[in-house]
Order: sequence, then C-alpha cells, then structure tokens
Amino acid sequence: MHSDDVRAAAAACTGLLRGAVGRDWSVRAGDLDMTVAQVVAHVGESLLFYAADLVGGPVLNDALEVRVRPDRPPAALLGIVGTGAEVLASTVESCDDEVRGYHASGAADASGFAAMACDELLVHTDDAARGLGLAFEPDARLAGHVVRRLFPWAPHDERSWPTLRWANGRAPLGGRPRLADWRWHCAPLDEWDGTDPTR
Repeated sequence: MHSDDVRAAAAACTGLLRGAVGRDWSVRAGDLDMTVAQVVAHVGESLLFYAADLVGGPVLNDALEVRVRPDRPPAALLGIVGTGAEVLASTVESCDDEVRGYHASGAADASGFAAMACDELLVHTDDAARGLGLAFEPDARLAGHVVRRLFPWAPHDERSWPTLRWANGRAPLGGRPRLADWRWHCAPLDEWDGTDPTR
C-alpha cells in the first residue's frame, strides 16, 4: 500500500465526520469502550506514532509519547487526523523499500505502516459513525487493499468492507463468527508463513 491510500482513507474519515462536528462526541463509539472523541483522538495519535516508528527502526523506543487531547472540539480532532495522515504519507514516500520500523505485530515496512494507518482510519471511522448514528462504507477497492495487505488469510469470497470489519473483530462474516482475537500481518507479505492465526 502507498501514501495515496493513507490520504484517501483520511479523506473518507474526515469527509464523513466533518458533517457531524455539531453532534455529541461524548457518546460511545460503536461497541468500543471509548467515546467518539476518544477514538478519533486515538486515530490521530496512531498516525503520528506510525510515522515516528517507521523512521525510528525496528527496535522499540518508548521514549516518545504522543497524546491527542479528546476534550478538544471535534473539528480540532479531525484536523489532527488530517495532519497525522499527511505526516505519515510523506514519511512513507520518503522511505526505501527495505526500511523497517517497530510494531508489536512485527517489523513493518512502509507498505505495512500505510496499511495499518488505513485500517485505523477506516475501521475507527466506522466505530465513530455508529456512535453518531451515521452510515459509513469506504471505497471497496481501498478496503480490499487493506484486507490483502494486513490479513492475507482472510476469505476472498465476500465483499471487501464486511471482510475488513470481520478481520478487525467487528462483526461476523457469512457463516464465520465474530473474532474475539484478531491480529495484523504488517511485515512484508513475502514473510507470511501461510498460517491463519484466527483458527
């Protein structure tokens, strides 16, 4: 995945939620134990962390703390999401293919960080939308890219957006139950060992 995917996912997020800045963002975000404001702040933090982790190398460095204040107005939180997405997209563009950064799920390359960012943006926008009583369905092609990059074991016989929600433990998929535990494959795809961690 690439920098333009991160920008597209951020545009989908902010485009939907900008129309709801006058609503109550203290409500619960979907099934999460977070408010809408907290989950949007979390997305902003994640994007900025991913940029730092990508250039920081594959070893954990816990000296950095990034905090986005969820008590700020919704428009300000969306501004941070846009800023974080652009910082990460620019970082992805500047990195060679062999660059690896730290993530608890594995040493991710630029493609992996771009995919994780898109996953955060799309799935958490859906969480926020559900809390606000809005409908959200992102571009099917973008959702499909995220599924194939982060969840190579996911089924290929369903639509991409429901499959992405299933892979993130948000909903059942066809006859497959909702996942209680889920994970990413954020290292390069050629390092996937072919196993399905959901089984």
